[in-house]
Amino acid sequence: MRQPIVQPFFDEPTNTFSYVVRDPDSQACAIIDSVLDFDYAAGRIDVRSADELIAYVRAHDLKVEWILETHVHADHLSAAPYLHEQLGGKTGIGAHIVQVQEIFGEAFNAGTGFARDGSQFDRLFAEGDRFRIGHLEGEVWHTPGHTPACLTYRVGDAAFVGDTLFMPDYGTARCDFPGGDARALYQSIQRLLALPSNTRLFLCHDYLAPGREDYRHMTTVAEQRQANIHVHEGVSEEAFVKMRTERDAGLDMPRLILPSVQVNMRAGNLPPAEDNGQVYLKIPVNRF
Repeated sequence: MRQPIVQPFFDEPTNTFSYVVRDPDSQACAIIDSVLDFDYAAGRIDVRSADELIAYVRAHDLKVEWILETHVHADHLSAAPYLHEQLGGKTGIGAHIVQVQEIFGEAFNAGTGFARDGSQFDRLFAEGDRFRIGHLEGEVWHTPGHTPACLTYRVGDAAFVGDTLFMPDYGTARCDFPGGDARALYQSIQRLLALPSNTRLFLCHDYLAPGREDYRHMTTVAEQRQANIHVHEGVSEEAFVKMRTERDAGLDMPRLILPSVQVNMRAGNLPPAEDNGQVYLKIPVNRF
């Protein structure tokens, strides 16, 4: 089995890992969970983080075949449109994006001009779909819980799990966003933990658990089974749901959730400019 070459990129302001996933036998690659820099106080976007990905791709003479999202992120804006413009490649996300678009299209009063059918993306992936990165074959797993549209991309011995799991000392994703479901998350995680023990799990975030000083982007199924503080072997579904529900009730909303969701539900595109030519992001007061 061919194994992908995985290059991580870390955005510390949002604690986000993005990845360039390469076929070792060709120049083909995919980009997963890119970041568009956003200064909330100033209302300014920047492409520094995306430019790091672009520089790596060009330095290694790679051909981008896919620009993939594991889900509609609530903690950072996606740079997918900029990367597509600079590097080509098809954009992809889970087919259940339509549920997220319905929920947040209504929440942000996006109007009839905002399509809620996922058509902003080139490909909507369903459970079991397959795709290629050069000679590598990828498989799509629907792993809901954090959101209804979360996916895991399996490529060789690697699985890109989005926000489903964190490092074992930090635990698991929250489930209190609209459409989230702690029971569904537990079942998704059990599916991941049934993979071979040496499967590499690439995470979308690391928040530095107390006592750890270095950010980490990768763990293994064996490590998660043994040591995940929320869902190691022996933790029942009922115990997990109780823990997750109680924990989520005390969490603050992510700092960038309001700008992130209304951009990411549009595949990383900003809302259309208003009649004065200015683009605006909305703040729904007392909605969430």
